Amino acid sequence: MKVSGAVIIAAGPGIGQAVARRFAAEGLPVGLIARSARTVESAAASLSAYGVPVATAIADSADEDALRAALDKTAAELGPPDVVVYNAAIVQADRPGELPARAQLDAYAVNVVGALTAAAHVAPGMAGRGGGTFIVTGGMPQPKPGYVSLSLGKAGVRTLVTLLDQEYGADGVHVAGVTVGGVVAPGTAFDPDDIAEHYWRLHTQPRDQWQHEAQHLGT
Repeated sequence: MKVSGAVIIAAGPGIGQAVARRFAAEGLPVGLIARSARTVESAAASLSAYGVPVATAIADSADEDALRAALDKTAAELGPPDVVVYNAAIVQADRPGELPARAQLDAYAVNVVGALTAAAHVAPGMAGRGGGTFIVTGGMPQPKPGYVSLSLGKAGVRTLVTLLDQEYGADGVHVAGVTVGGVVAPGTAFDPDDIAEHYWRLHTQPRDQWQHEAQHLGT
């Protein structure tokens, strides 16, 4: 059974496309999933120079059925993924009590539950093959009262990484988070191409050196 390279969920400009380029630079096929056709087309175009197979699919990460279908589509075209990166997040400023409960739940669905949906869909196959990598983009090294929904989501992501490691790690699935502690922008201390290096390093770590969190704090 052939195995693809990387699948990037939320392959928008910034970290998503930088990670896609980083894996493509190593000659790996890349699957791209995003909410809009424009985004996946832009992401695919950014990989044209690398000459690797590219598969695209459209899905909202909070839509369980659509996300599963998108993962199935990329797997059908490229083979089961060797590494999946969950990069989706709702980043918004909100203080305690400013958002209604529905908006908090919507943010959590993207920030945490979508990652769980993706992991539950791909990690059992990785475990059955004896290896694979699942990486979640995190943030908020410390909770901030001006970003309640994001702080709650990123705390949830850290717990999810631990739970997934407990469930699948013994079968060879490397689960990790990349914590980004600032606003991502090219040419800054939070350049997406620099951040993308963490994802490649985590994916290629020998099992006896696995880390479950990499931090990019801009220092």
